[in-house]
Amino acid sequence: SNSNLVGEVIQKHSGMFDEVNHIDLITLNLPFYSPQIDDLSQYCQNWNVIEAQINEADAFVMITPEWNGTASPMLKNFLHFLDSSKSANKPVCLVSVVAGINGVYPIAELKANAFKNNKLVPIPDHLIIREVGAFLEDEKAGVSKHSLIARVDYSLNMLYQYAQALKPIQQYANNQENGFGQGM
Repeated sequence: SNSNLVGEVIQKHSGMFDEVNHIDLITLNLPFYSPQIDDLSQYCQNWNVIEAQINEADAFVMITPEWNGTASPMLKNFLHFLDSSKSANKPVCLVSVVAGINGVYPIAELKANAFKNNKLVPIPDHLIIREVGAFLEDEKAGVSKHSLIARVDYSLNMLYQYAQALKPIQQYANNQENGFGQGM
């Protein structure tokens, strides 16, 4: 998909991070979220590995195509399954991928209502990859759109800075037994 290809481009620019893992939600084949599902590994054989990666991650880049003006239902479903004890206070750079010229609505939707229970922290900087086909063709030909690639580099560097800044907050929160797992 174009979102995966954009992810590969972004991964090439993430050199400030020691390790980068790519989770392709299509291959996970997660069930629809239900609070009654207490062991996701029964449905997704790699879930324990994914959960360990989430726990060890310092930051996330979440890429979504624009689906009829909204974020991917698959991404929103994934976010429901995140355990706040593993994801809390970790920064997220959001990326919207769109074939046309819009792409703002998935970012606004995710920032408005996707992070309450998992306690992820969306950073103010985000990326909208408009006319993704042309962007990917330029990348394949080695002709990067300078301003957009510069924006990718800037956003990833900001994500790295947020990751470093939030580590003391994560340590504090992990040492507290406050009973506020759902964010309220």
